Amino acid sequence: MLPELRKTLGRFATGVTIVSTEYWDELHAMTANSFTSVSLDPPLVLVSIDRRARMHALLPQTRAFTVSVLAHDQQDAAWHFAGRPCLDEDPFEDGGIRGAIARLECSLYETFDAGDHTLYLGLVEALDRAPGEPLLFHDGAFSTR
Repeated sequence: MLPELRKTLGRFATGVTIVSTEYWDELHAMTANSFTSVSLDPPLVLVSIDRRARMHALLPQTRAFTVSVLAHDQQDAAWHFAGRPCLDEDPFEDGGIRGAIARLECSLYETFDAGDHTLYLGLVEALDRAPGEPLLFHDGAFSTR
């Protein structure tokens, strides 16, 4: 069932984000497409993180994270933070990813166990956005539409 579930869920197009956090003055980041808005009042967002990911252990310690929504031309950043390093320069800017079309700075609000993942609910403390088209993920590949 797992391969079929993955293929079936892959039919749903999502945006691509980088979730980052600072731990002992060092930025850590991962690519995530499992991100959603939850509430406007209070302003809450959710990221789902695999229990095997390093970020899973960091967020309960840092209690803060930034979500950067990637632009259509940021596939290299998506691959880089998905474990396939390919960036030659530091992509960070003020804790988020330079060139992202949106950024949300969050404090950890709540966590929920969810099978092989943990759901991290973040209270949005600051945000900004820029013009541009989003990078999408659909059927196991990046897309721009």
